[in-house]
Order: sequence, then C-alpha cells, then structure tokens
Amino acid sequence: MGCDAVVFAAGSGPGVPPERKCSVDRDRAILLADAAVQAGIRRSVMVSSRRADADDADSVDIFQICLRAKSEADAALRGNDQLDWTIARPGQLTDDSPTGKVQAGAEVEGSIPRGDVAALIATLLATGAGVGAQFEVVSGETPIAEAVAAL
Repeated sequence: MGCDAVVFAAGSGPGVPPERKCSVDRDRAILLADAAVQAGIRRSVMVSSRRADADDADSVDIFQICLRAKSEADAALRGNDQLDWTIARPGQLTDDSPTGKVQAGAEVEGSIPRGDVAALIATLLATGAGVGAQFEVVSGETPIAEAVAAL
C-alpha cells in the first residue's frame, strides 16, 4: 500500500481575506508538491482555474488575487522537474449533473460540472496521460477519455 499520486483541488472559496487566498491557493499547493517530492511520489495533478495567467498584477480585487495565487502555484509546479505534473484549469464550477463530455484547450470559455472535473482527474491518473500538459477545460462534446488521450 502507498501513494502513487497527489491531487491539489483545494481553493480558499468566497468571502475570505486576500492573505488567505494566497496561503491556500498558492502556498498550500506548493507545499503539497514539495511533500510529494519528499515522499518519492512523482505524479501530481493540479486543479487550477481557467484564465489563471490573465490576472491583473496591480489589482486588489479578490478574484484577481485568487487568479494570481493560482498562477504562481501553477508556475511553481511547472518548474518542478521532480514531478510528472498536469495542470487542469476548469471554467466556472457548477453543481450540474456531469455529462462525461468536455472541451479542453489552451483557452476555452464556459463552465463545467464538478463531477466532470472529478472524472477528468480520475482519467488522468488512471491513464498516465497529460504529463507536462496545462490546459483549460469546460463542458463540451468530447468524451473525457478522448479529451485526455489527445493531451
């Protein structure tokens, strides 16, 4: 028994102060990656946010601070050559029923049910696909297994 992979899918959520956004969305993500390396775990999947690199660096808007924190965590993971990483950047998360179909790409628009994000992560882990890939993902017409295989 042991651990083959880590998944960071946490977020600080709405209504928290800016410093909490950074401590969860950036710092804890980096801490998990570092802990994975120390434990000898190579596979890491990060659930980030669509448009994470589109933040306004000078803004004090809480959503912009969240995007900046996620972008910095993503950059730290991309720079970690001891991990086989994948960064999935879902659109707005919904509580809708999962469809099993997505659209993935460098820049996509839309929302996605949480259940489809979970299925995407499970497929990434089960297949080993997507190592070194960063992509945005929203609801679409492509079955999740096909979208993952195309990464």
